[in-house]
Amino acid sequence: MYKWIIVGEGIQGMTMATFLLKRQKVDINQLAIIDPYQEPLSRWKHNTNIISMPYLRSPSVHHIDIEPFSLQSYVKTNTFEWNTAFYGQYKRPSLQVFNEHCDHLMNNLFIKQAWIQGRVDHAEQTPDGWRVQLRDGRLVKGQNLLLAIGVSEQPIWPNWAEDLNRENESSIYHVFDSNLPSFDYFKRPITIIGGGITAAHLALKLSSIFPNEVTILKRHRFRIHDFDSNPAWLGPKNQLSFRKEKSYSSRRDKIRNARNKGSIPQDLYVKLLSCIRKGKLHIVDGEVENGTVSNDQVLLFDQGNQFIHKAGTILLATGFQPGLPGKEWLEPMIQKYKLPCAECGYSIVSFRIH
Repeated sequence: MYKWIIVGEGIQGMTMATFLLKRQKVDINQLAIIDPYQEPLSRWKHNTNIISMPYLRSPSVHHIDIEPFSLQSYVKTNTFEWNTAFYGQYKRPSLQVFNEHCDHLMNNLFIKQAWIQGRVDHAEQTPDGWRVQLRDGRLVKGQNLLLAIGVSEQPIWPNWAEDLNRENESSIYHVFDSNLPSFDYFKRPITIIGGGITAAHLALKLSSIFPNEVTILKRHRFRIHDFDSNPAWLGPKNQLSFRKEKSYSSRRDKIRNARNKGSIPQDLYVKLLSCIRKGKLHIVDGEVENGTVSNDQVLLFDQGNQFIHKAGTILLATGFQPGLPGKEWLEPMIQKYKLPCAECGYSIVSFRIH
């Protein structure tokens, strides 16, 4: 029996694994990490590689290690140029440096020894812990079960996009589809739906490959913010009042309102403007209500059925569904054991790891 079972291989799952191992809460042979992918951070690396994100949006103290300046120390002790490893006043790390730091930690901690590739079918409580059954029939038993499931397998498809996909699935994709074909396969011109950071990175990448054949179609003006949320939420300035709030519905509203949703940092905005001035990239404002395919082109219309734009291929950069992931096996478990949850569906965490 394992001491800890972690379900999820993303940033949060690897951060918890690092914490448990480095704080000596568990030995590597007492830890099991369950995930359907072959190795840690697979979805993270796939998604960031697809859009060719050069630098993270978060500062250098955000990483999977337990020491705040671990990433900076890693850069200093290796053959990285400081000026290219970090960007701007907040020392935003390059994707390469961030990923290599993660790989370095996971190799040193022998994380792969704890790896169990598979998908969870269901989990049930036992007198001495938890029993997790995988879809292939394997059983994993542990004293503690930690869920670190992200929403990366829940891409948002607007209703009009789903309708269009049923008509002609070769004309529309979500950029984070697991089966996304090569960009060379796409009919051009290409239109990206979305106005946030994913759309911006993707537009910069594609406009360099297919200049003058890429358009961003967005619902709102570009929203310029350095971070996804105010850094004050990381410390007591905003956290103290938040923790005093007893209503979980109000807490969720505060979290939702605190996010700078669909925003991009200033440096990315400047790069987009440069591409637009050079004629490599086009911008169209409008909110799509429906679409159709005619003469091998996708025609998009607004709520008043007014024509907005046409394209050869539509790429959705519309983010992920914020709802509870893993519902198919989590909801039965929540109901069976009457686990406390907020109205949004997420569990209410009431303990700390000692």
